[in-house]
Amino acid sequence: MTTRGGALHAPADVSAGDRGRPPARLPLVVYVLALGTFLMGTTEFVVAGLLPEIAGDVQVSVARAGLLITVFAIGMIVGAPLMAMLTLRLPQRLTLILALGVFAAGHVIVALGSSFTLLLAARFLTALATGAFWAVANVVATRAAGPAASSRALGVVGAGAMLANVVGVPLGAFAGQLMGWRGPFWALAVFGAAAMALIARQVPHDTDGGQTISVRSELAALRSGRLWLALAACTTTTGGVLSTYTYISPLLTDRAGLAAGLVPLVLVGFGVGALAGFLVGGRLGDRRPHATTIVAPAVTTALLLAICLLSTHAVPTVALIALLGLFGLGANPVLISLGVRFAGKAPTLGSALTVSAFNLGTAIGSWIAGLALESSLGTTGPAVIGTVIAALTLIPTIAIALIQRRRLAT
Repeated sequence: MTTRGGALHAPADVSAGDRGRPPARLPLVVYVLALGTFLMGTTEFVVAGLLPEIAGDVQVSVARAGLLITVFAIGMIVGAPLMAMLTLRLPQRLTLILALGVFAAGHVIVALGSSFTLLLAARFLTALATGAFWAVANVVATRAAGPAASSRALGVVGAGAMLANVVGVPLGAFAGQLMGWRGPFWALAVFGAAAMALIARQVPHDTDGGQTISVRSELAALRSGRLWLALAACTTTTGGVLSTYTYISPLLTDRAGLAAGLVPLVLVGFGVGALAGFLVGGRLGDRRPHATTIVAPAVTTALLLAICLLSTHAVPTVALIALLGLFGLGANPVLISLGVRFAGKAPTLGSALTVSAFNLGTAIGSWIAGLALESSLGTTGPAVIGTVIAALTLIPTIAIALIQRRRLAT
């Protein structure tokens, strides 16, 4: 079976034990792609730390300025599969370079723009480029690492985005305070242009540019029931964690009694845990993919329930949040790998749909959690909602494991 560009891709029914011994080291291109996702993750969330400055400069309310985050999420949900189809016949290397070029241009527009409408349009354009890059990067990383290390490679690529929450977003917010909110966008534009050169040098040329692939054959992948189960798991696992994480600050200050100045340190702890979870989850997923996708959400559900019960105690709550970062997103690289495999001859579309599913889970989960926050549940409401959503992940992941066992038995 081949991906775009004629690259070999693991058959959907190959078990972890049949893929051979994982390589000791991943190819350099995997880490170059992780640098790209680091930039993408930084731009997605850096706005949160700059909202008051942006709102004051373009003369809108802070709540309205928050639409810059919302429109980016919408662009990711729509853009990943849309751009995967529109760039279907382009070589993957060229798609990555063009996506970074649009990414850089979008940040230049934001840095120069004075109209809020223009800023919204530029953010949406940047999100489209981000979706295209992420979808293709997952496939390129999988191809470069080989079937025996595909989940580990995807863990490294995804860890770039996790590292953005630990390093990129705080640095961007700090730089915005020093040089104005436009400074971080200029910096991201420059780094995006530099990443184009790295991608051009490290990603190999495709052999056929995907000319034999048709839209119809790509869409045929949507008939895979296991693909939809993997996408459902992507939606719920991210929705459960981030619905809680989005409103973790009021839980820590109002219920746990933690000083507001310590909240950023707790968020860093979550980010470090998430970074480690992506790397460890990816490594374990190559050997035990189905066990990883079942155990991680099961532990996540237990951690979220514990947060609900112990949220009046600061020290246990802080520890539980760090563990939530470790386990909560640990299954994600494995789910991406499964999505790519279950898509069969349409790996880029499968990868794109996982990107959309993660963002859809974030959008829906945070919306429901916001309603719960204003309900009688109060500050524990988001954690209660997160517990329920995370538990739902076990339904598709157990179903995938049972289907795989049945297929191997027959």
